Amino acid sequence: MARCFRVETGAVTVAVRLTPKASRNAMDGVAALSDGRPVAVARVTTPPADGAANKALSLLLAKTFKVPKSAVSIVSGHTSRLKQVRIEGDPDALSEIIAAWPVLS
Repeated sequence: MARCFRVETGAVTVAVRLTPKASRNAMDGVAALSDGRPVAVARVTTPPADGAANKALSLLLAKTFKVPKSAVSIVSGHTSRLKQVRIEGDPDALSEIIAAWPVLS
């Protein structure tokens, strides 16, 4: 499967499919969309009202990547389930974390 992220200078940008109102907050792994594009699969317990799900996603990614909340920013897809999220930090270390995620069928 292709990678769900791209490496940039001092950051990675991750393609994320977010499921709000889930039973738990979690990064489930990497899956392919129906068109074959790979995405990281995330779920948060908050509803998608007033940007609450986006805030919860940012907190989840900050915790997952062990970076400050300020290092996580949603680049595109603010009102969509499919998002591009930039995570600032050492690209090699961030890439290793993503590489450890399971590939979902």
